[in-house]
Amino acid sequence: MAADKVKKYLEERGLADRITTHSETIDTVEHAAQQIGCSEAEIAKTLSFIVDEKPVIVVMAGDARVNSSKFKAQFHEKPHMIPRQDVERITGDLPGGVCPFAIAEDIPIWLDISLKRFAYVHPAGGDEFTSVRISPAELEKASCAAGWCDVCKGWQAE
Repeated sequence: MAADKVKKYLEERGLADRITTHSETIDTVEHAAQQIGCSEAEIAKTLSFIVDEKPVIVVMAGDARVNSSKFKAQFHEKPHMIPRQDVERITGDLPGGVCPFAIAEDIPIWLDISLKRFAYVHPAGGDEFTSVRISPAELEKASCAAGWCDVCKGWQAE
């Protein structure tokens, strides 16, 4: 189970106490914010794309949307999300639970700058009932991020 894999991964990094298991689904930004008790913007949504025929993960604030021209400037092609039916096979996580932890090492993880405005953000923890409370700096380190990018629109720095 992906959530167990994430728990072990975070235990090894001293971050297991950041995991919360919810009684109701957090499969959307709206559901996650309701269950966690934070703003939708503080949800760190994890989207998976195909770039150069390989998977790439981008983690962004819950109020951000991918901007095609910024995405193309960063990755040199238009954004193409992994089809829902292929997400688990490619990332190891079910849709609604894709997270930036314990992902195959050959899948780069990028963090969008929209996350930097918060003290803590809340990515999924491997399934649709698990979240992780983590600072952007801790997220960068724990996810082994390839780096920070600016590929979103629709959010405003506070």
